[in-house]
Amino acid sequence: MRYGQGVALVLAAGTLWSLMGLGLRQIEAATVWQILFWRSVGMVPVLLAFIWVTSRGQPITQIRKVGLAGAVGGFGLVFAFAGAIYAIQTTTIANAVFLFTASPFVAAILGWIILGEKVRPWTWVAIGLAVFGMYLMVSEGLAMGALAGNLAALLSAAGFGAFSVALRWGKVGEMLPVSMLGGVFSILVAGAILAAQGEPILASPWDMGMAAAIGAVVLALGMVMYTLGSRVIPAAELTLLALIEALLAPLWVFLFLGETASAATFVGGGVLLAAVALNAVMGARAQMAEGVANRARPVNE
Repeated sequence: MRYGQGVALVLAAGTLWSLMGLGLRQIEAATVWQILFWRSVGMVPVLLAFIWVTSRGQPITQIRKVGLAGAVGGFGLVFAFAGAIYAIQTTTIANAVFLFTASPFVAAILGWIILGEKVRPWTWVAIGLAVFGMYLMVSEGLAMGALAGNLAALLSAAGFGAFSVALRWGKVGEMLPVSMLGGVFSILVAGAILAAQGEPILASPWDMGMAAAIGAVVLALGMVMYTLGSRVIPAAELTLLALIEALLAPLWVFLFLGETASAATFVGGGVLLAAVALNAVMGARAQMAEGVANRARPVNE
């Protein structure tokens, strides 16, 4: 695969993911746990089929390779998925997706605390900017009565951060098997919670079909394209390209549903996106500098 093809795949994945909020807005009455259950039911077969093809008919072997770290990352995705659904249902799409972009900073802090990974100075600066941007949005949510949705979005970002740290902890090279495990765990957790609450797993045919379609098309196909594209694109550039999701998601709901957000949301979101971009650009520059230094180093060192 060429670099340009990888960029196209990652942009296509981000564009697909940006439709998540618009799709969830079409669900009429299903609860968070019903949506999580049926969305995961739609997602898991698609990811399993792709793993089957890439593993040449041995998906179980590839799934086993992720080990304990993969299982921990999969449980992190349960929180990420559930938090995202609740956030999109209870706050504006703009608020939700902007707060989702905080996950790289959550991962940086968790990696520092749990794995002892060094956090570079510019990342601390970017984290400070991100916290300020999140404060602007969350404080507005407190005034508007949408604090729970904002906190759920931050929980989702934390779940994705934990997912990322688990992959680094276990040196897991394949993301899709862990994502599929996240879908399986989501089915089990959502089913157990629904049973404990005395709620039915079945929702209306429309809601079940919509949730499953979101899982199979928007979430799973996006993950497949993102994974393929990430193989030829440096991590810092991936972060920048993935920002297309946060930029497009508020646009879709404005164009099709007339939903907008306040000035504070866009100011805070802009600060947060600037922090993500700063961290990615500085990371890319550091990678280039390290590459030049390694090429210049004598062979006998």
